Amino acid sequence: GDRRRRGGGGGGGAETGAGMALPSVPRWAVVAATAVAGFGAAATSIDDATASRMQFAFFGAAAPLMRVMDPETAHNVGIALLALGVAPLETRPDPPSLAITRWGMVFPNPLGLAAGFDKDAKAFPALIGMGFGFVEVGSITPVPQPGNPKPRVFRLREHGAVINRYGFNSEGHAPATQRLEAYRARGYPLHAEAHAAVTAARAVNAKAKSAQEMVSAVDAYGGPLGVNLGKNKLTPDAAAVDDYVAGVTAMGHTADYIVVNVSSPNTPGLRNLQSKEHLKGLLQKVMTARDALKGNKPPVLVKIAPDLTPEDMKNIAAAAAAVRIDGIIISNTTIARPDFITAHKYGGEAGGLSGAPLLDASTEVLREMYKLTGGKITLIGCGGVSDGKDAYKKIRAGASLVQMYTAFAYQGPAMLPKMKAELAQCLADDGFKSVEEAVGADHRKQKR
Repeated sequence: GDRRRRGGGGGGGAETGAGMALPSVPRWAVVAATAVAGFGAAATSIDDATASRMQFAFFGAAAPLMRVMDPETAHNVGIALLALGVAPLETRPDPPSLAITRWGMVFPNPLGLAAGFDKDAKAFPALIGMGFGFVEVGSITPVPQPGNPKPRVFRLREHGAVINRYGFNSEGHAPATQRLEAYRARGYPLHAEAHAAVTAARAVNAKAKSAQEMVSAVDAYGGPLGVNLGKNKLTPDAAAVDDYVAGVTAMGHTADYIVVNVSSPNTPGLRNLQSKEHLKGLLQKVMTARDALKGNKPPVLVKIAPDLTPEDMKNIAAAAAAVRIDGIIISNTTIARPDFITAHKYGGEAGGLSGAPLLDASTEVLREMYKLTGGKITLIGCGGVSDGKDAYKKIRAGASLVQMYTAFAYQGPAMLPKMKAELAQCLADDGFKSVEEAVGADHRKQKR
């Protein structure tokens, strides 16, 4: 299908996006944005694939400019530009081996953007248009909160790492819901509904033109859109479940999937919610709220920390099985500090460490959770993924889908086409025809 419409290609919340502080965008960024707009107009005279290639090359060359600014300013400028649609548009189809179906939704590729990047759902159409297999917005809290005092983000560039202590800075449910509803109203249906319609149309007549058109249309929407829910700092632990239930009720109708984030290290007491005494009851109430939604009933996932004991992991797996959770994201950032990080000038900063140093630890937790859940629950691998080989490691360890954030912040959009090609090559080299065939392959190898 023609991917030009994919995700809308920008304008994430431009119509409804309160808080788009454009005057904070540096002059060079405005000039670059203008250049890209002119470049896009010129690119209409060439074929789509060449235009995409040229756009990704341009943004690849421009990525180092973002590192001139401090990390939080760079992040805010990036979101403002993406919300205006300043981003490359992927029109080339993904390698067929990368598509995978989960929860009745087809993911065009398994490479997703983790929560924390588009916290307030302002930039996601441009991110979907860029070719991510799926995008997760948030974490979004019920009422607005500023997060922790600045500075609260630190680059450890030589280690491909970041330490952050944002603390769920959020504009709250209302503006995010408004943007998500506006996106759906512009003709971007929920994935499960679109695929159900396609399947029904195919069943009536496999050759029906309408079915073919719908397949192309679904393809053009890009990947599913997840909504990650957080709790407000001032909400006591005993009432935490109310914040997550409020999120499901407010935003469930707009989301392809919902994530319960109980693992950020930057909200006091939040990680206690992963404990045996809290988790099962909390997830049960969230699932009940999801089941009570009229119409769309999105899958519910829980996002866990990498800093877990074997006992913690067993308890989480038992709770997940008991409430029949739809998926687990493994993992959030770590509070652990390897020696080489401690030695860095920012190594002593409080917060969660993300990026390359998290790869091995988060993948080991993923591997263990796949064993504990018997491969019966969809797992999303997150932590330290910076290329297609890292993504492949997560898939072999048990992930059906993979997410990244820190590597994207460092490398920019140009990493995506490269990662897809690398992952497709890894699959082919090991004789797998699809991602599906490779999920959990390491565990099957051990059995033989």
